[in-house]
Amino acid sequence: MGIQLKTAAQISKMREANLIVADVLDTLEAAIAPGVSTWELNEIAARRLKQLKGESAFLGYRGYPAVLCTSVNHVVVHGIPRRDVVLNDGDIVSIDFGAFKDGWCGDSARTIPIPPVTPEAQALVDATRESLELAIAKCHPGNRLGDIGQAIQAHVEPKGYSVVRQFVGHGIGRKMHEEPHVPNYGKGGTGLRLSEGLVVAIEPMINAGGPEVFTEEDGWTAVTKDGSLSAHFEHSVAITGNGPVVLSRP
Repeated sequence: MGIQLKTAAQISKMREANLIVADVLDTLEAAIAPGVSTWELNEIAARRLKQLKGESAFLGYRGYPAVLCTSVNHVVVHGIPRRDVVLNDGDIVSIDFGAFKDGWCGDSARTIPIPPVTPEAQALVDATRESLELAIAKCHPGNRLGDIGQAIQAHVEPKGYSVVRQFVGHGIGRKMHEEPHVPNYGKGGTGLRLSEGLVVAIEPMINAGGPEVFTEEDGWTAVTKDGSLSAHFEHSVAITGNGPVVLSRP
């Protein structure tokens, strides 16, 4: 297919899809509490998505069985919601959600700490969120993909964290995953030159320990190899002549 640049009108349609995603994530964040199962969160997401007249981007994608990914503590990404995974005080839970509206996709994720969390867990969440903002700031025409990855890597590695390399961000539009791949590491000034009309989902996945991950037997749930905590934030970002526009920010 190659890289698909979007018109202003198409980006506006993508904004509609992403606002649905943001609404669902806000609804989930308000519902996250000790004693709530990740399956209950999936049910909440499905109900809210139906109310907003969107379609799930996740359910059925390569056989994925839910509308939401719920990744708790050492789970990096793609955690399948389960009735027997119940949230506790001190957990950090990453919620990742995607939706289609009128044929256009939105995708976003955030990591929610459940108080009281340790200072170490809070620092990891904060650094991951900050790294995404620094990456978004690089999304100007003429910059390169390597500038995005370098911004993330240069922020988290000096703090002792590691960047997951097995999973990366992606282009987004008519499909959830389009070209190009958007790594969360790299060398500034290298890689694809960013063009007006490109829309990318930037999603740093940062581990408190080493970068190695492995996928559990369900074929989806990716966990840190060393059992360390992991955090994940994601926004869908349009590159425009006026700079980056975060489509998934309310």
